[in-house]
Amino acid sequence: MIIDCHGHYTTAPGALQEFRDRQIAALGEPSRRPPPAGLKISDDAIRQSIETAQLKLQRERGTDLTIFSPRASGMAHHVGDAATSLAWSQACNDLIHRVCTLFPENFVGVCQLPQSPGVRPDNCIGELERCVRELGFIGCNLNPDPSGGHWKDPPLTDRWWYPLYETMVELDVPAMVHVSASCNANFHATGAHYLNADTTAFMQFLTADLFKDFPSLRFIIPHGGGAVPYHWGRYRGLAQDMKRPPLGELLLNNVYFDTCVYHQPGIDLLTKVIPADNILFASEMVGAVRGIDPETGHYYDDTKRYIEAVSFLSTEDKRKIFEGNARRIFPRLRPQRKAT
Repeated sequence: MIIDCHGHYTTAPGALQEFRDRQIAALGEPSRRPPPAGLKISDDAIRQSIETAQLKLQRERGTDLTIFSPRASGMAHHVGDAATSLAWSQACNDLIHRVCTLFPENFVGVCQLPQSPGVRPDNCIGELERCVRELGFIGCNLNPDPSGGHWKDPPLTDRWWYPLYETMVELDVPAMVHVSASCNANFHATGAHYLNADTTAFMQFLTADLFKDFPSLRFIIPHGGGAVPYHWGRYRGLAQDMKRPPLGELLLNNVYFDTCVYHQPGIDLLTKVIPADNILFASEMVGAVRGIDPETGHYYDDTKRYIEAVSFLSTEDKRKIFEGNARRIFPRLRPQRKAT
């Protein structure tokens, strides 16, 4: 079975954006804010949006199951206040739940958290519990920078985050570290802000003892880990200079990387540097890069073919990357989906 750990509902029906536009228009008048139940989308509209995009590509590319979450750039935690974020997150998560209900063999949910700049992460616990306990979600996306490119909140290793981590451990769910839209003109969203955040999160983990406090806490750093695999020697050296434990001992029981890297040399590097036990297959389709690579004639985000082409990976290593690691890191997935 091939499990794609990184999918977003980027093709949601237009009514979702219309709901968001109404919400934003009412920011100054709380009485006009639309409730999550105000989002009206038919099952047929959901089916059409999925069958002509994500499901179609699953079938064409030979993948089986996508771990699915709301559109990352749409989370926009910097917009409005905590109440805005909660209503928006509930609406988006409920829509993901409907996708997973309509296509239970193809999609399983991961939730958006109602984060807001300067608001303690404790505020997200209720929605995380609702999504896991009531909607059957198996993880969450955690934004290390709800300000949208200005980095105003404490690092992920600060005790500010600990109540949320305690709930993640209790529920036995991992988080994908994933920023949202950039409202800082210095940082292009998908070309800079996303990769900056991936790299920044890893460095935060390297410099602290978070995993001594939470030995079972699990994070997935997407987009191949940003700069991390390419500069693995730098991070090993920094850890050594700081008198930190070796990286394998310090982080690799808790930190994982996905394969949203859109060319063969990048995947070759990732799989040479990072142990196979710490890599999860992912494509992020339909996402940041949607075109065809003129050098190969294939879609950039058709990442399955890159893994298959890595000659030095054993059959067992590829099985781990395609399926085994996802089942281990998302334990709530195990009873829901069986290998075919």
